Amino acid sequence: MRVSLVWQWLNFKRRRQAVAAGAVVVLLAALVAMAHFGAKADEPIAAGASPKTAAGPGTNEPAPGPDPSVELTDAQLKSIKIGVAAGHAFPQERTAVGSIDFNENLAVQVFSPYQGKIIRAYTEVGDQVKKGQTLFTIESPDLIQADSNLIAAAGLLDLTTHALERAKQLYEVQGIAEKDLQQAISDQQTAEGALKAGRDAVRVFGKSEAEIDAIVAHRKIDPVLVVSSPITGQITARVAQPGLLVQPGNAPAPYIVADVVTVWMLANVSESNVQFINVGQKVGVSTMAYPNQQYEGKITVVGASVDPNLHTLLVRSEIQNPRRELKPGMLANFVIRIGEPVSAAAVPPESVVREGDGTMTVWVTTDRHHFTQRKVKLGQQGADYDQILDGLKPGELVVTDGAVFLDNMLSPSSDG
Repeated sequence: MRVSLVWQWLNFKRRRQAVAAGAVVVLLAALVAMAHFGAKADEPIAAGASPKTAAGPGTNEPAPGPDPSVELTDAQLKSIKIGVAAGHAFPQERTAVGSIDFNENLAVQVFSPYQGKIIRAYTEVGDQVKKGQTLFTIESPDLIQADSNLIAAAGLLDLTTHALERAKQLYEVQGIAEKDLQQAISDQQTAEGALKAGRDAVRVFGKSEAEIDAIVAHRKIDPVLVVSSPITGQITARVAQPGLLVQPGNAPAPYIVADVVTVWMLANVSESNVQFINVGQKVGVSTMAYPNQQYEGKITVVGASVDPNLHTLLVRSEIQNPRRELKPGMLANFVIRIGEPVSAAAVPPESVVREGDGTMTVWVTTDRHHFTQRKVKLGQQGADYDQILDGLKPGELVVTDGAVFLDNMLSPSSDG
């Protein structure tokens, strides 16, 4: 039994020694490998190394080469045009979309000053009217009452005047007492005052002195009240019809008159452009109805809050409309000038080629035979000129027509 235990102990010891020896071998192998690869890292780059490796530590991109270029023969030159990149003043502008509206500061709702029934309407929507021109007439109970009071006052004055004359005659022959004469004088003066008040009351309704004199002379009531335009402008709305009962301030107004020589432009400006918008800035406006006509104006009101759904700001401009072409409701494109024009190189749109990777390029030359492709950064783009922000200077020779032809010549070499 004791011999067996000794034998087991000896076997266990041998296994532990074998495991320790294996660990030492693995550790030595790892140290040898690290030393080998460290030496490889310190070796210089071989002469035939690839450009990617030679570009330097920390980069996978090859070193940039010269701009692509081509050379044209005299025959090939006939396929292109060359010009000078001119300096051009480009305006600093922001665009927005909006609509035309009446200038509400110059639009008036015309109500009758008194209750009455319309007798006749004289103008139609779209008519031009002048200040004081008759729009419609009404038969007014208030005017009838004022005319009646005037006629009564005139009759009373006639009566008291004759009574005063008789009183004076009787007083001269001592036919009446002095107090009776004084009473007659007082009555006559009271009647004069009543007549003056009656004339003033009728005058309030717009009656002229001649018309008032006719009422007094003929003792005939004139119930027609004339309602005239308070401003010079255009009839923009009408609900007036013969027989319609109207009252002061009771909407809708029988007529609306607006001066359309100036109109409002209401634009919805993007929230990103709000920082550039200020009262007093000049604006240019074009419409679908008159695409070749430019209208000028200036910003008069900038909204106090941004629409939370559309994220736009309402901007109101006052636009000159001397020919009265602009109509409320028209869609309009707004160009808001935010600063003085900026000078930059300008080339025709045909000079610029959009490459497959999205970059913009132009072709420049110094001797009119060798052409170099150059990347540029575009600014404003128009029908006649494109603004070059970077990559080209005013005065350089550039291909103005046929840039795509040069681009196609370059393609085979770039593909090979």
